[in-house]
Parts: sequence; C-alpha cells; structure tokens
Amino acid sequence: MPLFLPAAEARLLAQVDRTLAVPIFIAVAIVLALVGLVMLLLVFNYGQLWFQAYWSKAPVTFFELLGMSLRKVNARTIVQAMIMATQAGLGRDIQARRLEAHYLAGGDVPRVIRALIAAQRAGLDLDFDKACAIDLAGRDVLDAVQTSVNPKVIDCPDSASGKTTLSAVAKNGVELKIRARVTVRTNLQQLIGGATEETIIARVGEGIITSIGSSESHFVVMEHPDQISKAVLERGLDAQTAFQIVSIDIADIDVGENIGARLQADQAEADTRVARAKAEERRSFAIAKEQEMKAATAENRARLLQAEALVPKSIGDAFRAGRFESAKG
Repeated sequence: MPLFLPAAEARLLAQVDRTLAVPIFIAVAIVLALVGLVMLLLVFNYGQLWFQAYWSKAPVTFFELLGMSLRKVNARTIVQAMIMATQAGLGRDIQARRLEAHYLAGGDVPRVIRALIAAQRAGLDLDFDKACAIDLAGRDVLDAVQTSVNPKVIDCPDSASGKTTLSAVAKNGVELKIRARVTVRTNLQQLIGGATEETIIARVGEGIITSIGSSESHFVVMEHPDQISKAVLERGLDAQTAFQIVSIDIADIDVGENIGARLQADQAEADTRVARAKAEERRSFAIAKEQEMKAATAENRARLLQAEALVPKSIGDAFRAGRFESAKG
C-alpha cells in the first residue's frame, strides 16, 4: 500500500471530510444553542433569586430552583424563607427540601420561619417539626409564639356571646353580676389538640359562679373579690388546653336582684294559693254535706208525716173491729 495518496484522491478525501463536518458542526451548534438558551432562561428566571441566596449565604442551587419550578413550588417564597432562616442563624435544620415539603403540604412557610425566629429570640423551646405540625393543624403558629411571649387578655363572658356579665347568687339569695378578665399565654406543648379560648371562658365562668354560690353572703364577695380569683385559679382550669392562665381579675361587680327574697315571696304566694284552694275544697265539701243533711231531714220529715197519717186510720180500724171498746172495758 502506498504511503502517499495521489493528489486527486487526497482532494477527494478532503472534500468528503468537509461534507461530513458541516452537519456535525450544525448539530453541535444547535446543541450549544439549546444549552445556552436553557442557561439563559435559568439565569433570566432564577438568576436574581440565586444571586440573592448566594450573597445571603443561603444554600440554594440552580438545580433546586429548577426542581421547585417543576414541582410547582413558589421558588421566591422558599428562597426568602431560606434567607430569613440563614440570617437569623436557625441552624442546618432549615433546608430547602424541608421547606418545599411543608409548602406542598399546604403550610405557610414564611409564617413558620418568622415564628421560629421569634421563638429563638424569646428563648422558647420550638423546633421546625413542631412549628410545622402546629401550622398544619390549623393554628396560627406565629400568633401562638407572640401570645406566649406577650400574654393576651380574654373577657369573661365573651362579648361576642351577647352577654356582658356573669350572674351568680350567694347563699343569702342576692344576685351578683360580675365581669372578669383572664390573662393567658400560649402553652406550646399542648397547642396541638388543646382546647381553645372558648373552653377557658366556659371554665372560668363556671368557677366564678360556683365560688360565689358557696359564699355565705354577697358582702363577703364584694369585700374580698380576690378570694374568688384565687379559688378559681386553684382549680387548674387550664388543664388540657392550649393556654396557661396567668391571672384572673374581677373587673366589675354589680348587685342585682334579691333572688332569695323573690323566691320566698313567690313560694309564699304559691302556698297561699294552695291554702285557698284547699279551703275552697273544704267549703264546697261542707256545703255539699249540708245539702245532704237537709235532704235527709226532709226525707225523715216525710216519713214522719207518713207515719202520722197512718195513726187515724189505725184508730178507725180499731173502732170498726171493736178492739178499742174491749180494750177500754
């Protein structure tokens, strides 16, 4: 085989190589153009988010941003939550995939992160999993943390129920109308499954009414309203609830009706009516008895008259029979 090809054959091979190189070059150019277009789209859509996360030292990559888009997750929400968590120093527990999972489960990611930041600043024991569980349970986790730090006041009774005061009666029968204010803070350990504010209001109202009902006089309650608060607090009314009762303050006390006296008057009136009814019954019975006696007297009188009418007849019969004369002789 010759080491050198003839010039014609060399020119032919070069022409073939040029013919094959053109499609290859076009294919490579198309691939590079597609790759460049994809990179351009990624940079256009997620470049700002990625740079924002990068300079904030939040660990989010382009591929994670692309995956969020494919999973229909709001990437901006996740990135901003990651930045907040990173800047607040929440630790490595806050990861993009965990935030995505909570987002896909229907949770409020930014609110959970703000709640964790508030809990960390206040020194509360609240981790990411518990915060997500509280949020998915339908409770406002941020409001729960804020209420745990800054207790709130609940009116008892609740004005939304249409009542402004609680009505209780002491042993002496005097009614007292009371309005109380209950200060509570959130119990994060029992927030999931714990009873709500309505239960606290109901229990406190029941405790106040019971304590007043066991008091000898309404004067005792009015002189020492703090004893009512202490008695109610000692009953542990916040058990199995989402709140911890800090204090119960009696805001207002008004004296109502003397229900005991009114009940006694009503009872006396009822007794009078019963006595009148019984007297009327006895009078009716006496009248009926009198009428019966009159009827019996008239009957006896009729019998007497009937007997007296028989006497002359008997005498006549005796005369006719001669018995009267013989008896006379």
